Amino acid sequence: MTAMITFLDPCIDLEHLGYIPIWLEATPEGKPLTKQLNDCYAFGGWQPFKGFTLADDNSLRYPGDPPQKPLALIEVPGHEEKVFIYHSSWVAVIWPDRRFEVCRMD
Repeated sequence: MTAMITFLDPCIDLEHLGYIPIWLEATPEGKPLTKQLNDCYAFGGWQPFKGFTLADDNSLRYPGDPPQKPLALIEVPGHEEKVFIYHSSWVAVIWPDRRFEVCRMD
């Protein structure tokens, strides 16, 4: 099964998401999405960046920067975590309990 994409900004299309949607798949063993991203991203893997906070509307906030609203949501069948794409190549994986990790994937 393929990832389901929801565009959250009317100016964004599939081209803006790069390879990320094709890296994510429903796997029989339920391989975590962060592991899938790590295995596919050749330029450093999944390396969480510390310092962000997550607002209720899934905006990312970093000290000194304006809030960033998500541009797209990627959901993978069989996975509870969701992948959000933001400007400046930031990618967040958010679990249902609101734990999250953010990585720059440019």
